[in-house]
Amino acid sequence: MHDVVATLSAVLPAASLVTEPAELERYRHDDAEWADSALPAAVVLAASAEEVAATVRVAAERGVPVVPRGAGTGLSGGANAVAGCVVVSLERMTAVREVNVEERYAVVEAGVINDDLRRHVAAYGLWYPPDPASQAISTIGGNVATNAGGICCVKYGVTRDYVLGMTVVLADGSIARLGRTTAKGVTGYDLTALMVGSEGTLGIVVDVTVKLRPIGGREERAVIGYFRSLTDAGRAVAAVSAAGIVPSALELIDRMCLHTVAEWQGWQLPEHANALLLASVDEVGASGEELAGRVAELFLAAGGANVERATDPEEVARLFLARRLAYPSLERLGPVLTEDVCVPRSAVPEMLARIERIAADADVVIANIAHAGDGNLHPLIIAPEGDDAAKERAKAAFDLIVESCRELGGTVTGEHGVGLLKLHGAAAELSPVVLRMHAAVKHALDPQGILNPGKAFPAPTASS
Repeated sequence: MHDVVATLSAVLPAASLVTEPAELERYRHDDAEWADSALPAAVVLAASAEEVAATVRVAAERGVPVVPRGAGTGLSGGANAVAGCVVVSLERMTAVREVNVEERYAVVEAGVINDDLRRHVAAYGLWYPPDPASQAISTIGGNVATNAGGICCVKYGVTRDYVLGMTVVLADGSIARLGRTTAKGVTGYDLTALMVGSEGTLGIVVDVTVKLRPIGGREERAVIGYFRSLTDAGRAVAAVSAAGIVPSALELIDRMCLHTVAEWQGWQLPEHANALLLASVDEVGASGEELAGRVAELFLAAGGANVERATDPEEVARLFLARRLAYPSLERLGPVLTEDVCVPRSAVPEMLARIERIAADADVVIANIAHAGDGNLHPLIIAPEGDDAAKERAKAAFDLIVESCRELGGTVTGEHGVGLLKLHGAAAELSPVVLRMHAAVKHALDPQGILNPGKAFPAPTASS
């Protein structure tokens, strides 16, 4: 490891290399504290694609693992360091290089914060739709690595739907430009889409060309409703889907989250507020008004109370603030083990009921938030600091939730990625043939296995 650090110090600017133990500790893991991690040998704060490439070349020559990292906001351990690795942080690469108004795309470096991109392109009358709850702190590179979703993805799609191309540093330190800037293009394999969601195991994304939409042509209308139970709220979600309505957002917050946010913010809640659904529709004119009315009717029919509607942009943002504050409010209670399962929309009520039973049987506190409109649920399992027994029960509940999700025809991760925490679930979900395909792609692009080793997919077994 000393040899690697010495060589890196010779090829990189001094300001780009971090080796002090206290600083290395800061880059040990992402927000998935529950997943395994180790101290890296060094951290490279890359300022350019060339610095990333130089780092990877040094590591490749010595067979040293390289772990890419954005803002460290991941929730599955995808950016957790492995022993003796070099962590390559893209946090300094924050330039928006180009905004093309006519063709509606932008070229941005990997360290650009999601919200900063949205604000930047808004000045040109354009909109970047993917909006993960961490949009104020997560980077575009990290969003690409996990194929992040968000609140409006039920209607507008996830990160992959907006990535036209990218520049990626490969495992031998070479630099590849993938994709296009045209509206259409099918030349060769879709290597751009392959990189999206690959969690840094196939290459390190250093810049991204993202597709943009016009910011106009939408009129946001919010509909919220409180419910006496999670299952009632789940039935309302299923009813909206069955009615053929595609809202621009449909979010669920349970009693635990609601009351934690309300206590933190000093809000007053209605009586019997055990679940909250927040919907929005953005069709213009009379059609939007009619659609919002239908959503409100479906909420009422499923047992919703205190159903409210709003059209003022500031009021809409205020209503959705509870959803964005849910996770940080729960973190104040103790370490949070965050689930990320996705089930068919019709199975949302049953999945919520199963989560409640699992919480009771395991004697753990599980709060629920969800992108309910597309069946992407985020049970949040809380264990008090220092309570090892509660932590073990939380891990057992985590595995049971994954198992229940698969029984209902779901997938073990909707947007956070497999990372380290979902390897067991991914092994159960992916067939031996598919696992061999993953391994073949990995070996073709990273024959030494140095890029983010042990993440994203489980290694095939001998029997596979």
